[in-house]
Amino acid sequence: MQDDRLISSHWQEEDDSAESSIRPLRLADYIGQEKVKENISIFIEAAQERGESLDHVLLSGPPGLGKTTLASIVAAELGKPIRKTSGPAIERPGDLAAILTNLEPGEILFIDEIHRLNRSVEEIMYPAMEDNAIDIIIGKGPAARTLRLELPPFTLIGATTRPGLLSSPLRDRFGINCRLDFYTVQDLSQIILRAAGILGLTIDDEGAWAIGQRSRGTPRVANRLLKRVRDFALVRADGIIDRDVALRALDLLEIDTYGLDTMDRLILEAIIYKFGGGPVGLETLAAAVSEESDTLTDVYEPYLLKLGFIQKTPRGRVATEHAYRHLGCPVQKTPEGNLFKD
Repeated sequence: MQDDRLISSHWQEEDDSAESSIRPLRLADYIGQEKVKENISIFIEAAQERGESLDHVLLSGPPGLGKTTLASIVAAELGKPIRKTSGPAIERPGDLAAILTNLEPGEILFIDEIHRLNRSVEEIMYPAMEDNAIDIIIGKGPAARTLRLELPPFTLIGATTRPGLLSSPLRDRFGINCRLDFYTVQDLSQIILRAAGILGLTIDDEGAWAIGQRSRGTPRVANRLLKRVRDFALVRADGIIDRDVALRALDLLEIDTYGLDTMDRLILEAIIYKFGGGPVGLETLAAAVSEESDTLTDVYEPYLLKLGFIQKTPRGRVATEHAYRHLGCPVQKTPEGNLFKD
């Protein structure tokens, strides 16, 4: 019997209850990632014209960019059910076998954090993805034999924030590889306006732009900040969000003009003040700011790297001149070219 904790299955239908969600349900409502959307729409249409299942899809990119949302949209566009699980939840090969053998023809299987699958579990995926079959070993010792179970055609959508941790055999079996990148402020402001409309909030374009500018290029952050600005506006500004109200609320939340929060600044300050601008190793830096190293790698570093505030070197993380200026630290260069504070 399948473990209900491992999967959730539902049809992606556009009904009245779905309107209460700020997640888009169709590609037409999905804002940003234009190249990814165009490619996905072409692949979906081609698969439907051939009467085949969509090829397996790998979605990669930093957290909060819409990988799970896009997987649900693909299922909705195909008119197929979707089952959702995550890599850490599938502990044994038998768990995955139970999920795969209960799939319906054409169904979508979404595995979040697929890079965290156990290797023994991952090996079950190889024949499933290539041949729509799984091999089960019955018995032990000399009497053991292999039984092959046929599977209905299905589409695996894997999501990962760290594609480099995927093994080559698994990565190579995905026919469609889509990388999601950080969003522009313009796209984020449109996402905020759309979400505000669904939530029934009063917000103008400048207010949405101000929130989008400090949302780290990430829709999840933008929607979270919108809700916190909503609370501020309800208490301090009669529920109306304009640029001034948005900026006051974000300043109160200690979100600066680049979207950096308290932890971002702690990381930069630790590199500059505690370690002389770097280089400093990941584990040492994590200990200095009392944060998990995986959290630094997955959540904070991608955006700091994108802004050019830190650099990764073979010896560790280094703060750039841009980071010094942002924090108001005077800098000089040593004869070796390293930055250090006066």
